[in-house]
Amino acid sequence: MSGNPNEIKLVNNAMSNATRRKIMNFLANGDRTVEEIGATAGKAMLDFHLKVLQQAGLIELNEGTASLTEYGRNFLKGKEEKEQGKGADLSQARPVEVTEVRQLLPCIADSSKFRTIANMAPPLGGVLKVLEPIFSRSRYSDGIGALMIQQNEVITTIYGTGKVTMTMIKNEEEARSRLENLKSTINEAIAKGVAPAPREKVRVEPMEIYKYLPQTNCGKCSEQSCYTFAIKLMGGETTLDKCTSLKEPGYTTNLEHLQVLSAYI
Repeated sequence: MSGNPNEIKLVNNAMSNATRRKIMNFLANGDRTVEEIGATAGKAMLDFHLKVLQQAGLIELNEGTASLTEYGRNFLKGKEEKEQGKGADLSQARPVEVTEVRQLLPCIADSSKFRTIANMAPPLGGVLKVLEPIFSRSRYSDGIGALMIQQNEVITTIYGTGKVTMTMIKNEEEARSRLENLKSTINEAIAKGVAPAPREKVRVEPMEIYKYLPQTNCGKCSEQSCYTFAIKLMGGETTLDKCTSLKEPGYTTNLEHLQVLSAYI
C-alpha cells in the first residue's frame, strides 16, 4: 500500500466492520481455510467480507485459503501497539445515584409503552466514553455527549449532563428497576478504577436492521426495498441517513435502535 487517500479509504472501510476485524485477528495466528473462517466469524456474507479485505490489500486468497499480506500483518501490529498505549482510568470518577424519575410519557412508536426521563448524579461527563465497553451493546456519541445502550427493545441514553432517557418501558416499576441495575453496573466499574478493555461486539444480522426500518419499500434511498437497504448498510455500501423516512417523528425510536446497531456493523 502506498498510502494514497483512496487506498486508506479502502482499508478504513474494510476495518470498520466487526466481522472483518474478527477475520483479521483470526488470521493473525496463521493461514486459515475459508471453512475455518466461516466457523469462527460466521458464514453470512463471508465471501463479501473476504473480498473487501482482499481489495484493501489486507489479505490474500489462494485456492480456498486466506492469509494476511505483509501490509495486513503490519497494520495489525501497529494497531496493537497503539492500543497498548491507551489507559482507561476511572480513579477520579465518583459513584452515581439516580436522584429523580421525572417523567413517564407514552412512546411515539408504541403507545402501550412509555418513555422515561430521569436524572443521575453526579453527572459523568466524558467518563461515559470510557464506560462504553462495560455494556454489550452500547455506543458513545461525541456529537451529543451521550452513551446509548440497547437491551432488547429498550434504548437507554445517558447524557454527560446527568439526564437519562429510556424508551419502550412497560411501567414505572420497570423503569426504576432498570435504573437501579444501570447504577450498580456503573458504580461497580468505578469502584474497580479501570474500565475493561474493548471487547468484540455482538454480531448484527441484516434481519435485525430490517426490523427497525420503515418497511415501506418507498425507494427514496435509491434501493429496491428496505431489506436491500439493510444488506447494503451491512456491507458499508450505504449510510443510515439515506433513509429519510427515519427522520419522521413516528420513527424516532426506530432511529435510536438503528444508531446503536450501526456501531456493530
